[in-house]
Amino acid sequence: MEFDFSEEQRAIADMAASVFADFCSDDQVRTFWDSGKSYDNGLWQQLAETGLLGLIVAEADGGSGMGMLEQMLTLEQQGRHVAPVPLWRQQLAAAVLARFAAAPLKSAWLEKLISGASLATLSLDGLTASRGLALSAKPSASGWLLDGRVVAVPLALEAQLAILAAATDTGPRLFIVDLTAPGIEKIPGVLTHAEPAADLVFKALQISADQALPAEALSWLDQRALACIAALQLGVSAEDLRRTVEYTTQRIQFDRPIASFQGIGMRSADCYIDIEALRSTLWQLCWRLDSGLEAEGAARVAKYWASECGHRVAHASSHMHGGMGSDISYPIHRFLYWSRALELTLGGVSADLQVLGEWLAKPETVGVEL
Repeated sequence: MEFDFSEEQRAIADMAASVFADFCSDDQVRTFWDSGKSYDNGLWQQLAETGLLGLIVAEADGGSGMGMLEQMLTLEQQGRHVAPVPLWRQQLAAAVLARFAAAPLKSAWLEKLISGASLATLSLDGLTASRGLALSAKPSASGWLLDGRVVAVPLALEAQLAILAAATDTGPRLFIVDLTAPGIEKIPGVLTHAEPAADLVFKALQISADQALPAEALSWLDQRALACIAALQLGVSAEDLRRTVEYTTQRIQFDRPIASFQGIGMRSADCYIDIEALRSTLWQLCWRLDSGLEAEGAARVAKYWASECGHRVAHASSHMHGGMGSDISYPIHRFLYWSRALELTLGGVSADLQVLGEWLAKPETVGVEL
């Protein structure tokens, strides 16, 4: 077995790390948070120029033709720098359009998404909401009618395109929605990690038939979205722990570094174990996705560890920083905010375990590897 990354994969990770480092020093990120901007446009343009917006789009469609392992390495670096750009949503929106959308929609949107000229968002959170999807789609003579609400869609005011899950008579489906179309009410808000969002309210909005993606697009997108969340959480948690170790080795109490205290050492070790468990399940998931293997169970296992690891590492790191962990002028609090937001995206621990349990209970999953 080969557990190492290829030279090309390492080059992609190094390139992503370099791009994020150029735009996301602690001072730069602090300035951005104080600016009131939605996302870092300078960094966004740089990501487009380096081809990272179309990383997992096939070369025939204008992308780089890479897989989820390369996507994972890129997003891990974004998480390490808590870089304020909607990278994974743009990448997955472009990828799902390239793979499943009708030719006219691909022609209208794909090049704009890969170049960063248009912004896309997506929301699958209703799939794990306690009350289910609040957006419904019903067939009409000329396509579909959208009715209902999608809550807290990231950057919905700024985006021109959205991929949304809606309930239909035959089960949930994905729909491509032009957010510039009239008749969509947008109620603005802000997410935990300061990213702007908005509720989208639809009242019998007419869309064309080709704006409904095939049924198989939902599981394809959902599994990759879970991998993206886990990759970001891996980066956030690993950097959070690295900074905590650095801080505790320099913080002196009773004439010695607090890292030498047994309690600090034990909590740091627990954090390291959680991070490595997340890393292992995430690598397994991305390998299965790239190999075309069944990955529904693996996706939920990775997301479970992303939620558990993120919660435990972020809180332990804040505690080990003492009062500095509560100081919003000190960088470590941003990792807590990001970790909490990622933990709850696409369902928290309870939702992850419920979906995983339902999957395990299916007769066809007997003997399937996670």
